[in-house]
Amino acid sequence: MIEFRPLNNLSIHLDRLIKGRLWLKVIIGLILGAGVGILLNQSTGLVPEDISLRLADWLDLPGQIFMRLTQMIMIPLIFTSIIMGIVSNTSENLKSFGLRLLLYFVFTTTVAIIIGLIVTLILKPGQYIFSLGGFPNSRENQIPINNQTNIIENIPNTISNLIPNNPLESILTGEMLGVVIFTIIIGVAITQLRQETAKPIIRFSEAIQKICMIIVSWAMMLVPYAVFGLIAALLSRTGIEIFLGLGYYMVVVILGLIILMIFYLILVLTITKKSPFKFLRVIKEPQLLAFSTASSAAVMPLSMKTADEKLGISSNISDFVIPVGATINMDGTALFQCVTTLFMAQAYGIELSIMNLLLITFTVVAASIGTPAIPGGGVIILASVLQSAGIPIDGLIVIIGIDRILGMFRTAVNVTGDLTACLIFNKFYGAISNKQNTYLSSRSE
Repeated sequence: MIEFRPLNNLSIHLDRLIKGRLWLKVIIGLILGAGVGILLNQSTGLVPEDISLRLADWLDLPGQIFMRLTQMIMIPLIFTSIIMGIVSNTSENLKSFGLRLLLYFVFTTTVAIIIGLIVTLILKPGQYIFSLGGFPNSRENQIPINNQTNIIENIPNTISNLIPNNPLESILTGEMLGVVIFTIIIGVAITQLRQETAKPIIRFSEAIQKICMIIVSWAMMLVPYAVFGLIAALLSRTGIEIFLGLGYYMVVVILGLIILMIFYLILVLTITKKSPFKFLRVIKEPQLLAFSTASSAAVMPLSMKTADEKLGISSNISDFVIPVGATINMDGTALFQCVTTLFMAQAYGIELSIMNLLLITFTVVAASIGTPAIPGGGVIILASVLQSAGIPIDGLIVIIGIDRILGMFRTAVNVTGDLTACLIFNKFYGAISNKQNTYLSSRSE
C-alpha cells in the first residue's frame, strides 16, 4: 500500500534535538564563538598571527563538516521532497497552487527590492564613502553605457535557459534552479502515470527522502559546535576596521531587512489571522540556524520540520514550498543586492536615472531567483547586477570582507519568508492537500 508519510515522521533524532532546546545551544555557541573570535583577532595582539590563522582553521572544522554534510544531501532531498509534494496533489490543484506560489514569490521579491531602494535613497550610505574619495580605481574599470547588456533583449534566452538541456550537468555544478525546474517537470510527469507504474518511483523517492533526513539528523548533532567554530573563525579573520569603515552601510542593509521582516509579520497577521509574535517564537530555531550558517539550503530540513510540527502546516505544502522557496524565494538576498548596487553607485559618484532604477529592479528580481542557497551566493550573482547597471565591480572586494556577516542576517530573513509562504498557502490549500493525501492512501495497495 502506498502511504504518503509526512517528512516530520522521518527522523527521530531531529525530534530529540529540537526538544533539547537546540535554539538555546545555538545562542550559547554564537556568544562563546564571538568572544573567542574577538580574542583571537589580530587587532587585539593577544595571539600571534600565524597561530591565530591555524586556530581559525581548526575552529572552522565542525562548521565545514556540517555544511558539507547538508550540501551533500541537498540535491536528493530537494528532488524527492518536490516530487512527493507534487504527487500528493491533483493536476488541477497543482496548476493553481504552482502559479499562485510563483506570483507570490515574485510579489514579495519586488516588495523587498522596493524597500531596499527606498531605504538606500533616503539614507544614502554611499555618500559617506564618496566624500572620503570613493572606492579605489573607481573609474578605471567602469563599463561604458553603450556596452551594457540589454536585459530586455535577453528575456527570451533567459526564459529558455531556465530549462536545463543537461540535468546531470546542473546537478554536478550545483545549479539549483535548473535542478528544481527539472524536478518539477519530472514530478508533474509522474502524476500522469498509472498508479501501479508510479508506485515504485514514489517508494524510491520516499526511501531517499528518509535517508537524507537521517544524515541531516547526524549533521544537526554538530550544530552548536559548528556555530561556535564558524563565528569564532569568522571574527578572528575579519579586521575590525572593515566594520568601522562600512558600518553605516551595514546598518542600512540590516534596517531594510528588519522592515522586510515586519512586512512578513503583517502578512501573517492579515492573511492567516495568526499572532505574528507567536509565529516568531515558533520559528526561532530555523532562524537561528540560518543566521549562524548563512545557508538557507542547510536549514531546509529543519524548516520543513518546524512547518509540519509547530506551525501545523500540511506536509504536502511544506515539502513543495520550502525546497522551491530555498531556491527562488531570496527576498533578503534581493534586498541586499539592491542596497549594495545603489551603495556602490553612490560611492563611485554615479547618478542613476529612473530608468536605471527600474532596470536594477528588474535585474535583481531575475538574478535573485538564481542565487545559490549557499554562503556568499548573493555576492556571486551581484556582479552581474552591477555590470547590467554600468557600475564597476572593483568595490566587491570590499563587500566580500563583510558579506558573511550580512549573509547571516539576510539568510534568516530568507528562511522567514519561506515559512511565511508555507503558512499563507496552507490557509488556502492545506485542507485540500490533507484530504487528497488521505484519499490517495486509502486507494493504494
